[in-house]
Amino acid sequence: MLTFEFAEPQDAAVLADVQKRTFNDDARRYQNKDEDGPPGYDSVSWQAEQMQQGHYYKLLDNGKIIGGMIIFPSPSEEECHLGRIFIDPLYQNQGFGHEAMHFLLAKYPAAKRWTLDTPSWAVRNHHFYEKHGFVRTGEIYDAESSQSIWEYERIRPD
Repeated sequence: MLTFEFAEPQDAAVLADVQKRTFNDDARRYQNKDEDGPPGYDSVSWQAEQMQQGHYYKLLDNGKIIGGMIIFPSPSEEECHLGRIFIDPLYQNQGFGHEAMHFLLAKYPAAKRWTLDTPSWAVRNHHFYEKHGFVRTGEIYDAESSQSIWEYERIRPD
């Protein structure tokens, strides 16, 4: 059974390890690289820092950390930015991402607008977000990495 709890500093090493497996799996699958991920994805200190800056949830399957989500809500919580969501490759394609998205939308009922960004090559991410009502709104080219990041938003219908 999937549950959601706020991550705590003692979870940082496990969350970094899960992120490293998740993002490196995507790098191998879609970029032909052994390792690659967003800033801080493999850093224990970065995980702990994010717990102070945003709402960092750990996803637990029968008590075991299998993923995480980092949300940055506005002070009124009318806007939320999904900074990151990740699920261990061993637990993907089992509906956990779907459950996590439903949890977020229910947890932040005041959020009229959600935003996120994801790499242009992350085709599975695009499908997942679009399936949950997100619409692509823009593209940012990162000259340093020579990659494009796609921006998405979801506006709550009133």
